[in-house]
Amino acid sequence: MSGIENYKKCTGVVTENPWASLRKFTNARIALGRAGVSLPTKHLLDFQLAHARAKDAVYSPLSLDSLLPQFAKQAWPSPPLVLHSRAQNRAQYLQRPDYGRRLDGESRRQIQAHMSQHPDTRSADLAIVIADGLSATGIMKNAAIFLEYLGLLLKDSQPSWSLAPLCIVQQGRVAAGDEVAELLQAKCLLMLIGERPGLSSPDSMGAYLTWAPKVGVSDAQRNCISNIRAEGIQWRDAAAKAFYLLTEARHRELSGVALKDRSVNGLTEIEGGSVGIPQSI
Repeated sequence: MSGIENYKKCTGVVTENPWASLRKFTNARIALGRAGVSLPTKHLLDFQLAHARAKDAVYSPLSLDSLLPQFAKQAWPSPPLVLHSRAQNRAQYLQRPDYGRRLDGESRRQIQAHMSQHPDTRSADLAIVIADGLSATGIMKNAAIFLEYLGLLLKDSQPSWSLAPLCIVQQGRVAAGDEVAELLQAKCLLMLIGERPGLSSPDSMGAYLTWAPKVGVSDAQRNCISNIRAEGIQWRDAAAKAFYLLTEARHRELSGVALKDRSVNGLTEIEGGSVGIPQSI
């Protein structure tokens, strides 16, 4: 057989991997087979597409024109406050993580002005802060529907929850929520942020809960629910977990490594029994 014929034979036939049946259980790139000594063209192109989507998620800006109307039908005490971190643009945000952890001066003044005009929102039980993080796509796809599910549980909770105004931080990292909640004088913080995209998850959102938030709080004092998205932890289940953690944090006045997640099967097991959440809204 000539060299050309041998090359055509090796590159024209895909050798299947014996583990191929396991691919139905995961989005991970396993058991892709081979064409000669390389990946089959289909899987190579899929990889390049996933990589492009991950880069787009990191660099795409948060579209406030599309995001804000999603909260219009939800019962917030006032319109969302749109804030900004010290990172002036995306390049600076990626190069200087410390800038993304603090608010700029104008945002601090905006919160202080709101507190002066609405003293009834001081010492709220809960502040919910949204930031684009490393995937604005994750926020655009998941934040509003997650909060709609969580709102159902907060609405029926006894004792009730008082809410600070919803805040949206552009070019923000997790720690930016601590400063927002401290300025709002909120007892507890729930921070929703776009997570670092993976090659199979460019649209994931994380939720971070912190009791007694303030600037300088360490990560050990946070609870995290990661991979909130349609193909990960779905919104209903994530909301149930968040509500459980919020309830326990308020009851015990703590969060982080001292607070364990014992919620199971979409139910929040709290004092007096379990509270479910509707399958759909």
